[in-house]
Amino acid sequence: MRRRGSFGDQPGSLKSPSIPKGILITTAFMRRTTAIALFIGTAALAACASTAHTEGTGEYVDDTVITPKVKTAVPNAPSLKSAEIKVEAFKGEVQLSGFVKSQADIDQATALARNVEGVKSVANDMQLK
Repeated sequence: MRRRGSFGDQPGSLKSPSIPKGILITTAFMRRTTAIALFIGTAALAACASTAHTEGTGEYVDDTVITPKVKTAVPNAPSLKSAEIKVEAFKGEVQLSGFVKSQADIDQATALARNVEGVKSVANDMQLK
């Protein structure tokens, strides 16, 4: 008596006799696995990308390097030593805020920040005391 639905037992069947039972990987399985792997890879890459309000991993590292460089450059100027200047960086854009004694101090702090490597622009929010 012939069994119905069994493959590999009959001549000309779809299953190769040299592949052990359970090892046969179908094309549909491979397509599904590849699609899942591509989706996970794309999602992982998108997680590190930046948006208008957040920064990506590389940009965050750049800003953590820029901020201390600007904080070092600005107070090293003799006239700015006593100034209360706060420095923040986001995507290479530096924001200076705080209080200084004169307009010349504002101009000097802005120029020093612009000369730091990696700074794309400087926003000046400093005020006179």
